[in-house]
Amino acid sequence: SGYVLSMKATRVVTGTTIASSDEKASNKDQVLFTTTKLAATVRKALGDDTSETPFDREYVYHTAWAARVIAECRPAVHVDISSDIRFCTLVSAFVPVEFYDYRPADLQLDGLKSGSADLTALPFTTNSVQSLSCMHVVEHIGLGRYGDPLDPEGDLRSIAELKRVVAKGGQLLFVVPVGKPRIMFNAHRIYGFEQIIEYFDGMTLREFALIPDDPDEGALIRNATREMANRQEYGCGCFAFVKP
Repeated sequence: SGYVLSMKATRVVTGTTIASSDEKASNKDQVLFTTTKLAATVRKALGDDTSETPFDREYVYHTAWAARVIAECRPAVHVDISSDIRFCTLVSAFVPVEFYDYRPADLQLDGLKSGSADLTALPFTTNSVQSLSCMHVVEHIGLGRYGDPLDPEGDLRSIAELKRVVAKGGQLLFVVPVGKPRIMFNAHRIYGFEQIIEYFDGMTLREFALIPDDPDEGALIRNATREMANRQEYGCGCFAFVKP
């Protein structure tokens, strides 16, 4: 008699089990208490009970990289397409920012304009944007994860639009997962270093930075090599392109 309760946390992309726990409750009155015990066990395994503050390495470091690049060049206005929303709110403290997303955000801050845009059909004239970023976005386009239509070439259409709107002499900060090229439907794509260089043919790579999938290799590696990128299973590649 009684109840057996189970709780399991898995990674969405790989299906790998991160933590699991099983407990028994002798009666209905004990179910809530037992569930709390299960949650505490799983949360501890997920890193809530640690001696150091956990953080998402990719999202902390790639936005830190981009903010540093923008701080170094100080454009009159920076335009961001659908990147981590915290990035544009922080950068807008020292450079005016226009943020556009497929699902617009109601942001209300000085120095920040927010609007709606479809990355496959950007609302800008050709050669008009001096400073542009699109980070950890294109790998999702066309896979339907965020309500966008299924389109096997959605990423390529998006890249073509980014290339089109960047002004001559302007910069594009572009971030995607790098490693062995493959599609993890419907979560994201992973690209090879050479793929990205080929896709941005006609633009000059000014800097490549890498957040490796193995923390022992480093944190944010500026001026990383293509060999480093190609060793990754799921690294974070940060590309700074300039349009001649």
